[in-house]
Amino acid sequence: MTLITLSAEVAAAKAANTPVVALESTIITHGMPYPQNLDVARQVEADIRAAGAVPATMAVIDGTLHGGLEDAQLEALAQAKGVAKLSRADMAACMATGGTGATTVAATMIAARLSGIDVFATGGIGGAHKGSELNFDISADLMELAQTPVTVVAAGAKAILDIPKTLEVLETEGVPVIAYGQDDMPAFWSRESGLRAPLRMDDAAQIAASHRLRVQMGIPGGQLVGNPIPQDAEISASTLAPIIAQAQKDAEAHGISGKGVTPYLLQRIFELTDGQSLTANIALVRNNAKLAAEIASHLCKMA
Repeated sequence: MTLITLSAEVAAAKAANTPVVALESTIITHGMPYPQNLDVARQVEADIRAAGAVPATMAVIDGTLHGGLEDAQLEALAQAKGVAKLSRADMAACMATGGTGATTVAATMIAARLSGIDVFATGGIGGAHKGSELNFDISADLMELAQTPVTVVAAGAKAILDIPKTLEVLETEGVPVIAYGQDDMPAFWSRESGLRAPLRMDDAAQIAASHRLRVQMGIPGGQLVGNPIPQDAEISASTLAPIIAQAQKDAEAHGISGKGVTPYLLQRIFELTDGQSLTANIALVRNNAKLAAEIASHLCKMA
């Protein structure tokens, strides 16, 4: 049984030892409306190609897990309704029942591993939500980083989360957390969280070498690379703090819980910032794609 179907471009890249970067698909189906979602997806893929790598957007379509989408598939997914949001727990079930689902960070890491792809670019990872010490609301993304050998390039954990607790969970799980080019851990829309990152690296080649050495040493799990949002696109943490607090208050008032919390908060923050949060989100995803392509290129040279 074939567990994953590679696009023609990804299959050719794998055969030629060309660098490949995995991409998630929830940003397409749950992140923004059509046709903006399609435009952004195509732009991020183009950024990866321009950086010398091949993009592999992951998704389950009619029960088939795809490692890379043809453009027609990407367009169809961007317009699809009722697409499931897949993580580790429900990915196989969606495939078994012939469903269609977009991959979160955890699911994309699994798909990348099945595709033989070492590097994945996303916006921000999930993590420990505020109040998680009481409700145990902690994203499966953190556990996936602890067991699946993929280097994930993100602008840190999403700013709506409890970043100190997120870092504590990652430390407990033995996940390397690397800030790229600075000492402070980035906080998604903001370049700095006020928290010192456990590790710092200023060179994509060092990140690639660390990934390769972990594999050679038999250490399970991946790496998290915190890549700060470009300075001209950031929203300061002080500006965001009251906005995030209001969005969380609204979520509680509406009884939002579970998988619905993150998309609700992101939409509410979009409204409260008059769209600035989405503009920043697009900038940071594109920035992460470029760094991921550079890391993947170094990994290919080491093969």
